[in-house]
Amino acid sequence: MQISFTFGHQIYNTNLRAGIDISIPLTSESAGPKCFFAPNFKIEPVISGNFVGEVSAGSPVNFRNIFINPHGNGTHTECVGHITAEPYTINQCLTEFHFVAFLVTIMPEKIFESDYVITENVLRNKIGESEQTPAIIVRTLPNTDEKLKKDYSGTNPAYFSEDAMLYLNNRDIVHLLTDLPSVDRAEDGGKLLAHKAFWNWPMIPNKKKTITEMVYIDNVVPDGLYLCNIQIASIESDASPSKIVIYPLNKL
Repeated sequence: MQISFTFGHQIYNTNLRAGIDISIPLTSESAGPKCFFAPNFKIEPVISGNFVGEVSAGSPVNFRNIFINPHGNGTHTECVGHITAEPYTINQCLTEFHFVAFLVTIMPEKIFESDYVITENVLRNKIGESEQTPAIIVRTLPNTDEKLKKDYSGTNPAYFSEDAMLYLNNRDIVHLLTDLPSVDRAEDGGKLLAHKAFWNWPMIPNKKKTITEMVYIDNVVPDGLYLCNIQIASIESDASPSKIVIYPLNKL
């Protein structure tokens, strides 16, 4: 199924049957990917009296509970409600679901003894000459399939600097997607400088902006322009597990 659309002054087309899913599947058999010492993702049958919600246990249907921490278990999309007392929800904030996105691969810069950081200079050197898009997908190096099952808890993974977020704001980025477990340093004393800068909190918060974390983009997927589809569950909370599908774009 082919579609064509205009972005800026350019016409693009893509094949909707050629989507690339960059979200990470979750299974009860795997402890990861997860972060911040969240409980493991878990699926288990409902048990009530003699009833066990598994066909293999004699039930006519599978009837299971799912236990998940959206921020800690796998790919998720969050809104400004992640850092506010006000009850902003991802279901209310994310009202459009297709965006032109630029995929870029970045090697974080080593700062201090053990920190690897995506700074403004790193971003500017990689995307400064590229076309501005409403969404950006940041793939970090090294990039291995370990990201599909890694437990980031206590490992001090790479993160974004405050000036990097301000740079993205200056480029009018509305949706930031990354394979990192958080845009902020895992242990930063609660400063959350990157989150706050991206959402312009607490000055004039932008409630339409989203951050998606813990995607995985295989190395065979080239950098460049894509149509990005963000899918969430209709959950009235600050974050939701999400499915992210990208479609290669061709200029016409």
